[in-house]
Amino acid sequence: MPQIIYVTPDGKRTVLEVAEGTSVMQAALANGLPGLNADCGGACQCATCHVYVEQPWAEQLSSIDDTEDAMLDCTGEPRQPNSRLSCQLMVTTALDGMVVRLPAVQ
Repeated sequence: MPQIIYVTPDGKRTVLEVAEGTSVMQAALANGLPGLNADCGGACQCATCHVYVEQPWAEQLSSIDDTEDAMLDCTGEPRQPNSRLSCQLMVTTALDGMVVRLPAVQ
């Protein structure tokens, strides 16, 4: 199974094995990882699962659609070029080792 590395604002790293087809958000919630609120449950409606995806993985992700793009303008912390909503990131083997940083505020 691919591993996704979550980094909290204080630098704590948590490595999770995530089944392919599972969202980065779902994996975090299923494992009790703090820092992702996911108020809408993964419907791309709230921007409370915002993450910063580190390179080189940010370049390998699917394109941001119009809905995610609009929601990223509503994040609790400033949007960056590597900002994504974790509910829209489906894990594949190509993303093994991907590092996502959680913002201090959702």
